[in-house]
Amino acid sequence: MDQAAGLRKMVNMETTVPPLTVYKNSAPNMPLRVISVTSGKGGVGKTSITANLAVAFQKLNKRVLILDADLGLANMDIMLGINPRYTIGNVLSGEKSLEDVIVTTPVGFKLLPAASGMQELTELGEDQKRFLLNELDAINEDFDIILIDTSAGISSNVMYFNFAAMERIVVLTNEPTSLTDAYALIKVLTGKYNQKRFKVLINLVQDASEADRIFRSLSIAVDKYLQSPSLDYVGWIPYDKMIPKAIRRQKPLVDTHPDSPASKSIIALAERILFKEEELNFEGDIKFFWRRLLNC
Repeated sequence: MDQAAGLRKMVNMETTVPPLTVYKNSAPNMPLRVISVTSGKGGVGKTSITANLAVAFQKLNKRVLILDADLGLANMDIMLGINPRYTIGNVLSGEKSLEDVIVTTPVGFKLLPAASGMQELTELGEDQKRFLLNELDAINEDFDIILIDTSAGISSNVMYFNFAAMERIVVLTNEPTSLTDAYALIKVLTGKYNQKRFKVLINLVQDASEADRIFRSLSIAVDKYLQSPSLDYVGWIPYDKMIPKAIRRQKPLVDTHPDSPASKSIIALAERILFKEEELNFEGDIKFFWRRLLNC
């Protein structure tokens, strides 16, 4: 039986996962968090989650920057209802500095916007990757949390931004293709890039038991076929009728409806990520803001 067939079978397994703990104690001694929000499949709500997490972290008094890493098909600016004058494409071309390009969003956090319709940015060259790494390092004291909204899939850009982040949140939903594509993403990052630790977030589900089943299916497949990665189940976000309304209004749900079910789950997720003790681990290579991270 091939791996994909095994995964499809595992989708239907009835299993449970122990309840999650929300950490309320003191924050860890880690002044900078660089977190990619990623997925193997598009359409799982990754960009919406990133924007809402930024608002939630901001409510926890953190200085937040979102890096829109979907470089050729930007949509974070559309999600937030803004029209930036410059983009990361202007930085990579040498026309502008990061300070010129970073904008303040209507809800207060900062955004490094991507360009839309620029095919040449969908595959960064090695010189461009090194240049971006150094440019970002120059603003290392300005933020507490950097959220990287990657594009979906396993392209070289997706791999680069996940590789350069300190932490990775893999988002998936209750679709067989979402599960198999999340597995493929983890497989490439583990086998080719030696990344061993992944946070897993289940989105758009009805209840905890549905989320538990999806996570356990992924966990069993990873344990069986990949063996070495560590999956940290950080939670689930319910389907909420207010989500599409907020998207149409181009405003983050956590800002407009903080008491909605999905907003409460995202706020709890932000607390869980922020206050859970994490071991700082470079996993064998350089990261964004590496000079600052070395001094943590």
